[in-house]
This record gives sequence, structure tokens and C-alpha cells, in this order.
Amino acid sequence: MALNKKGTRRITVDGIEYRWRIRRKPSYMQGLCWTPLTYAVEAAGGSQPGTTLIVTSGQAHPSNWVGAEAVPIRPAHVAASIREARDRGWEPTKAGSPFQLDRSAGFIAQP
Repeated sequence: MALNKKGTRRITVDGIEYRWRIRRKPSYMQGLCWTPLTYAVEAAGGSQPGTTLIVTSGQAHPSNWVGAEAVPIRPAHVAASIREARDRGWEPTKAGSPFQLDRSAGFIAQP
């Protein structure tokens, strides 16, 4: 699955360029703060799409419906997630199913 280029942000980590994107509207579960925010990352170069990284953060979606406080996802957070995923075996240039990285430790769902 390749990311749509519209709405993505570029980031360079260890000399490799990536694109990342947060879904504009929250999913139903994210809107109610039952699940944390997720975002997708992929390698920016190459003619063939590689494996997409799906990161589950420990924060609420900024557009949640219950008014829960949301901390913005910063490029430093994305870079740390990319490094951690690569250490765990994510190969962004090889085709395959999405690689899941769960960084949601400490997330407390809203009742």
C-alpha cells in the first residue's frame, strides 16, 4: 500500500528520505479516544512502493470528538519511530505487508 502524496510531509533520517502522514479525520475509535492516533511512513524514493510503516502513538488524535488533550506528533517523534522500526526489522524498500510499530504504552482510553 503506497501513501497518497497529497498531505504527506518529508523527513530525512540517517540520510534516507521518507514521507509520513497522519489521517486528517479520526477513525470512529480514535474520535472517541478509545484507540490512539496512528500515522503511516514510507520511503520517499524508488519506482516501486515498499513496505509501509504503521505507527501507533500513545496520544489522542488532535481532532477527537470528546475534547481530550492531544499532543502534536513532531518530526523528532517520527524520526525516533523510524529508527526503532528499522532496528526491529522494517525494510522500507522491500515489498510486503505493512509493518506495525506500537508505541502506545501508557495510553489510557477515555470512557
